[in-house]
Amino acid sequence: MAISTSSTTFISPRFQTPFIHLSSNAIKFQPLLVSTHTPQNPRLSSRLSSTIAFNGDFRVYCNNSYFQQKFARKPKFRILASKEESHISTQTNKSRIIVGSVITVVLAVANRVLYKLALVPMKEYPFFLAQVTTFGYVAIYFSILYGRYCAGIVTKEMLALPKSRFVVIGILEALGVAAGMYSGAMLPGPTIPILNQTFLVWQLMFSSLILGRNYSFNQIVGCLLVAAGVVAAVASGSNEGQMLSGVAFMWPALMIASSAFQAGASILKEFIFIDAAKRLKGKPLDIFVVNSFGSGFQAFFVLLFLPFLSNLKGIPFAELPSYLKGGAACFLNIDCAGAPLLPLLFISTNMAFNISLLNLVKISSAVVSSLVATLAVPITIYILTLPLPYLPEGASLSPFFLVGSVILVLGLLVYYIPQPTNPSS
Repeated sequence: MAISTSSTTFISPRFQTPFIHLSSNAIKFQPLLVSTHTPQNPRLSSRLSSTIAFNGDFRVYCNNSYFQQKFARKPKFRILASKEESHISTQTNKSRIIVGSVITVVLAVANRVLYKLALVPMKEYPFFLAQVTTFGYVAIYFSILYGRYCAGIVTKEMLALPKSRFVVIGILEALGVAAGMYSGAMLPGPTIPILNQTFLVWQLMFSSLILGRNYSFNQIVGCLLVAAGVVAAVASGSNEGQMLSGVAFMWPALMIASSAFQAGASILKEFIFIDAAKRLKGKPLDIFVVNSFGSGFQAFFVLLFLPFLSNLKGIPFAELPSYLKGGAACFLNIDCAGAPLLPLLFISTNMAFNISLLNLVKISSAVVSSLVATLAVPITIYILTLPLPYLPEGASLSPFFLVGSVILVLGLLVYYIPQPTNPSS
């Protein structure tokens, strides 16, 4: 360690060696307090008196900015021209979207299949399973959010984003659940997934109104073909002309409104990511901020609607405590074969699917994420026709299912037809 005759000798902080102060009596240790804007390592900062001899007592302070710099993705050395960099960035983003889409489709199929399997032991308690997922996710998401905040991944600026938007998301999702349950109790089963395909149409409308997006002709046609394909696949074998006979107009209208509420919530989530990029000066918003606060406000409003929702499911509010007690006993495998393994598999897969879907919204758009998730519908229908554990009986598919699946895939291809770029842009 080099020592000069000046009052203080500075030594590179990478050795983490205390700085030396020379006096006529003794050698004293005087560490330097490094500020975060200097190029020195901000890992350690300490303050010792220049008149008190070193006694070996160090105080180490964790600097949040150090962790942010440590875990932040730093750009590599750039030696390419700006157009080449832009092309590489675009290709990288496309690759991320493709990988994210494949993962989302796999998780969406697993989520639907495992939900069907989870209802085998919980067939008498589907409302209990729904409440476990609604309120359980709040605790899990906020626990993950807290851990990421302590690690410096989530910043105070992210947590300081306006909460009014999350309140609106919670209201819309709770209204979507209530309207879906209310109308679903009055509609024939095959009509529900068909009416739910208006979700894509609502997303296109809200995306144009809220985000100001303009969609090309092939994108609009592609979305309509996807919806038509799902309708053809789901309605295979059904007498579509009589499915809504004798049903009041308000019930299918309420189911369509339920899809509108859910679509509005998804577009608002995309808006939050876009707006946060401006507020955070280009730093991407962590998805667990959106997941945690969105789920939290949704659970709050579902709790307010709980007496109404329980009555819709044929459970008087006075009997709800005993119903929840029976559901908890079944969940813990008391006279319910397959529990708790199948419900836990569904819950964990459903959570992974929600995280993957929101990440796809973040890196692409809400419309793209919906198109990808829709692809899982015919795949799920086909898998559920196969003999599965706890579901040994299979089923046959009509030719309409194959036709609907082809139309759906064709719609996805039409949506993703590359658009000609303007050379002057």
